[in-house]
Amino acid sequence: MLALVIGVAGTRITRIVDQLADRTGIGEAAAGAILLGATTSIGGSVLSVTAAWNGNAELAVSNALGGIAVQTFFLALADISYRHANLEHAAASVPNMMQNALLMILLAFILLAPLLPSVTLWGVHPVTPLLFISYVVGLRMVQNAHKAPMWRPKHTHDTREDEPDDVDLMPSMARLSAEFAVLFVILGMAGYLLESAATVIASRTGMTQTVVGILLTAISTSTPELVTSIAAVRRGALTLAVGGIIGGNAFDTLFTAASDIAYREGSIYHTITDSTLMWVCLTLLMTAILMMGLLRRERKGPAGIGLESVLIIVLYFFGVWLLLAQL
Repeated sequence: MLALVIGVAGTRITRIVDQLADRTGIGEAAAGAILLGATTSIGGSVLSVTAAWNGNAELAVSNALGGIAVQTFFLALADISYRHANLEHAAASVPNMMQNALLMILLAFILLAPLLPSVTLWGVHPVTPLLFISYVVGLRMVQNAHKAPMWRPKHTHDTREDEPDDVDLMPSMARLSAEFAVLFVILGMAGYLLESAATVIASRTGMTQTVVGILLTAISTSTPELVTSIAAVRRGALTLAVGGIIGGNAFDTLFTAASDIAYREGSIYHTITDSTLMWVCLTLLMTAILMMGLLRRERKGPAGIGLESVLIIVLYFFGVWLLLAQL
């Protein structure tokens, strides 16, 4: 039921963010990262922080990092739903590539953290502020890339650029902001309630919190990314669709940082299991493949989608198989 609430609220918020992008002039890629990515991820963020506060570090981290993997997989599904051309070709933009590079940097920090000494200051590991600072600086660079790009992808007849709609036909800024705030609260509350349900599932089924986090809560809290990306594709907002997924992934890395602050027993990075680290490596690999897809811009690939999407789907199911094989 909670997953359904997250899905419905996430679908509606896509239209609002698309209109806010046009009203504010920040562009679809930046709106996808800042508004859509962060808002559709709020359920997972609340779940991870709540789990960390309750001492369930394994659930907190696996939910955060598992969500990044499944959302990258969702982008491949969005590519399947767009039949005109490879989505990475049609939605190629400098801001989206900048966001993808930012995500790779943040994932590298998380992979590095468990290898560093387990020292904390007021219970917070030094990597945590680095994640927040890198994210903020990266978003500024994404916004600058939208306003004054130093180069542009080659335009083809399959390329769909960010074209603002007529703002005179849209609801007022006040109404859009109010609807955005209400849906934000709904998504956050759903994530809060889902944490207790996930803990019960793990205890009653005997599954580890890593399995529950990656295969259950990460998918449930990431449902908005799936429905919003497909909804954005159908609206023709391709840059928003890709930017929402990549921006949401970058924001999801901050789940781990926020969970480290909430976790009072030391560095949460040093509680990351080998299974979760494996998923981080797979996610970094999928992200690098996506970056190559945005640069290569293949028009058509196997089964009418990009080769990158095929590889991402294969890698995701390979990770699921490895995780289930450990049960």
